[in-house]
Amino acid sequence: MEAFLNFFKDFFGSAWTVLSSIRIMDVIDILFITVVLFYALKFIRDRRAGKLFIGLLFLLIIQIVARTLGLLTVNYVLGNFFEVGVIALIIIFQPELRSALEKVGSEPGKRFKSIREKYETNVSTASMIENVCTAVCQMAKEKTGALIVIERETKLGEHINSGTVINADPEASMIENIFFKNAPLHDGALVIRNDRLYAAGCFLPLSSGDNYKELGTRHHAALGVSEVSDAVVIVVSEQTGTISLAIDGNLNRSLDYVSLKQKLTDLLLGDVQHTKTTKQKRRKKNRNGGADDTSDKEQTE
Repeated sequence: MEAFLNFFKDFFGSAWTVLSSIRIMDVIDILFITVVLFYALKFIRDRRAGKLFIGLLFLLIIQIVARTLGLLTVNYVLGNFFEVGVIALIIIFQPELRSALEKVGSEPGKRFKSIREKYETNVSTASMIENVCTAVCQMAKEKTGALIVIERETKLGEHINSGTVINADPEASMIENIFFKNAPLHDGALVIRNDRLYAAGCFLPLSSGDNYKELGTRHHAALGVSEVSDAVVIVVSEQTGTISLAIDGNLNRSLDYVSLKQKLTDLLLGDVQHTKTTKQKRRKKNRNGGADDTSDKEQTE
């Protein structure tokens, strides 16, 4: 019993010595690394890099086992492999690293945009969404294939350069004419920049993932550009007329006018709409003497 108590005494004494030596900067250091690892794992979880990461982790475990068991040849080969591991990782994960850096670089721009700038683009963006949804639903009814890319923070200059710059107003009839079957630009993608139909006939990278194998080239191109950027991509199937939306490498299918407009509003106007709706509710509440009007609330929501 005395030995047991001495063990716990020594254990807690050692633990207290370690904890008392930790500085505030050590805590910040650990928290920073934890956040970086969390977002790194979250980023590669649903991508091709996830499988490669598991493969590298498996090789690392094999090396540890080989070193423990004294397997000299295996340890030597894997040791040399990991010596150039940084360069290998950069080569293997090049598409994922590029996408991650582009998204990190776009975050400061999002955060430092003034509220005034957001409201200035609110009206034009809402009008663009309305026209895009109208055109897309009409093309879906006629089973006209279409691929529309809405650029956000990540610039798509290299893809725009592969098409033809038109820089036109986002009218529904214009969008339908671009994707008309015999039109010269109907085969490529339409890129919308700053709420304008900026370029048409653009070529996009195909998705490198194994998902959605049953879908055609348009859908894989939509997934491909959404994997390497923060763009919102709309696809209309030429065979079925199904409307799909690709974002961050994921595909939402079987959308209609209402669901498509809601998703585009949430993605492109989410912050502004939320602020506007909150102010409307507050004003109506003040007019009603502090009581919410149910019908008004339903309209704003």
